[in-house]
Amino acid sequence: MERIVILTGAGVSAESGLGTFRDTDGLWTRYDLEEVATPEGFTRNPGLVHEFYNARRANTLAATPNAAHVALARLERDWPGEVVLVTQNVDDLHERAGSTALIHMHGVLTGALCAACGHRWPAPRAMNMSDLCPSCDRAATRPDIVWFGEMPYQMDRIYDVVARADLFVSIGTSGEVYPAAGLVEEARMAGAETVEINLEPTRRPGLFDEVIAGQASRAVPAWVERMIASKGG
Repeated sequence: MERIVILTGAGVSAESGLGTFRDTDGLWTRYDLEEVATPEGFTRNPGLVHEFYNARRANTLAATPNAAHVALARLERDWPGEVVLVTQNVDDLHERAGSTALIHMHGVLTGALCAACGHRWPAPRAMNMSDLCPSCDRAATRPDIVWFGEMPYQMDRIYDVVARADLFVSIGTSGEVYPAAGLVEEARMAGAETVEINLEPTRRPGLFDEVIAGQASRAVPAWVERMIASKGG
């Protein structure tokens, strides 16, 4: 088994203090998602959108990678074959833990995007509606985040790496939001083995050859240890 593709979701970063959509008392509950996470919401009230993402960016900058992030970086470093991380998360905790073969399908909080010309650049700690694009000099700066109704980034590349995987692993994601939810099916059609690591198994039984239940900070390091040991590492 040489090529491993790992899909990570919010459950990987939750133990670092970064909330998920389903949290009952987190940042998401204080905002209407239609107003802060859609292109239409940004058009109506860009100031509110920047306020929301400035708060998320501050939370991310204050967070630290947990044992799951560190273990996945170790797997990339010590596995004798290829390991690619595809993440739905917009934080940079995988990078800070040491992962380098990484695809952010939903963008990154540390990035800025010009809604007018498409130019990208590193985001400051706080952004606002008057920020000018360094390329076209227009006040059209938005977070480099994929919003509801927009197509995730690098899908052709993601489908390509999944099609070449020998093992597909889903960690900390509900498996209910497409197109990410369909990647396990793509992997199975390509003949890959499939593993799920999550607090609760997916509600679509039969998709995974192995299901590991538990918190990411415990279950992922144990799985990585087992994988590396199987190769004599």
